[in-house]
Amino acid sequence: MDMGTSALSKKPWWTLPENFHAPMVFHMEEDQEELIFGHGDTYLRCIEVHSHTLIQLESWFTATGQTRVTVVGPHRARQWLLHMFCCVGSQDSRRHDQGLEMLERVRSQPLTNHDLVASISVPPYTGDLSFASRISGNICLRVPQPSPYQVIGCSGFHLSSLYL
Repeated sequence: MDMGTSALSKKPWWTLPENFHAPMVFHMEEDQEELIFGHGDTYLRCIEVHSHTLIQLESWFTATGQTRVTVVGPHRARQWLLHMFCCVGSQDSRRHDQGLEMLERVRSQPLTNHDLVASISVPPYTGDLSFASRISGNICLRVPQPSPYQVIGCSGFHLSSLYL
């Protein structure tokens, strides 16, 4: 199955409403944004294309220099990107290096189902709060409820939600 299509319908991911019901939204420090997306967001488009997501960056959103990041797309792709963001922002050198490898992968080639499954099978988060202190906001990776108003109920940044 192509990552850009749904297994059941074979429709492009962007034509499926469920990929837009619960966007992942959080705030990221400016330096973190530049590391991931490049100066002037050079890598934004290739990360979107390769991860089969749409990513909106709003650097003007806060007075503290943080960028509001909104990601929509297939659940597993959003989950993979959040895992990559967490690893890149980690102060643990092993996790940081893993994040940089993931970043290079998504910049250079489309993610495969194997990539997504491998990321999800990583052992649960073990307590490195360095990235959590650098981002804030509401991140919802659970399967959305039918009502679009349910998105408002997602609260908190819980890294354990990566492994639901």
